[in-house]
Amino acid sequence: MSKDTDPAKIIAFQGHYGANSDLACRAKFPDLTTMPRESFEDVFVAVREGHAGCAMIPIENSVAGRVADIHHLLPDSGLHIVGEHFQRVNHKLLALKGASMDGLVRVLSHEQALSQCRNFLREHGLEPQVHADTAGAAEFIAEQGDKTQAAIASRLAGEIYGLDTLADDIEDAEHNTTRFVIMTRDPTDPPSDDGPIITSFVFQVRNVPAALYKAMGGFATNGVNMTKLESYMVGGTFTATQFYADIEGHPDHTPVRLAMEELGFFSRMVKILGVYPADPARYDKR
Repeated sequence: MSKDTDPAKIIAFQGHYGANSDLACRAKFPDLTTMPRESFEDVFVAVREGHAGCAMIPIENSVAGRVADIHHLLPDSGLHIVGEHFQRVNHKLLALKGASMDGLVRVLSHEQALSQCRNFLREHGLEPQVHADTAGAAEFIAEQGDKTQAAIASRLAGEIYGLDTLADDIEDAEHNTTRFVIMTRDPTDPPSDDGPIITSFVFQVRNVPAALYKAMGGFATNGVNMTKLESYMVGGTFTATQFYADIEGHPDHTPVRLAMEELGFFSRMVKILGVYPADPARYDKR
């Protein structure tokens, strides 16, 4: 089976060709073929039904924070997190050949990309307009043929859609980085002694006073480092809150096992989303 048709050699992502997710796929897995899908749900379906071997899913950005709605989708995706990847985001201002900065009026891109470049847009008096995604904005600009409009997207998008780069690296923050998780149908169980391990999980605490405080106590007393804890509403009710967490360590490590046991005692639900090796980039700036 060829590289283009063997599902094991295909990685799915949300967006159009040239999106930052596409760029992340190619950076992490240069030998795989990328498969664009319209929505995150479509990406999950592609992997669940065997059309792709894995998925690259953005989960948070160092500037814009968590990706909207993704924490709601991960627990019911039917997939497991088996790895992570940190992708530096370099935004380019892309326009039709022959366009100039002086002639631009409007810039299209995903709302997060526009937010990450707001200083540049304000400085040049450009009107931001939200588009579904960065690469889709670049494709739209190429199709419209309007030299007063530009897109904020990746270098790859410019190459794919034949656009010129009017300005390089226009993001406001030099540390602009997106964290992605790699997901597959089957979980992995990396050796507990084979380098730094991340365990990701969701949980709902029992509806009793100080339940969250008590649930978290086990991680403190057992010396387990929790690198991420986020809450979000579930079921449309203000009394049911679900939490997403990342910790350093393997469930087979005694401190992690004890902490998770204490978490379970004070929780109505605990679901592990993945146990996987930490990307070395996670520790670059420690």
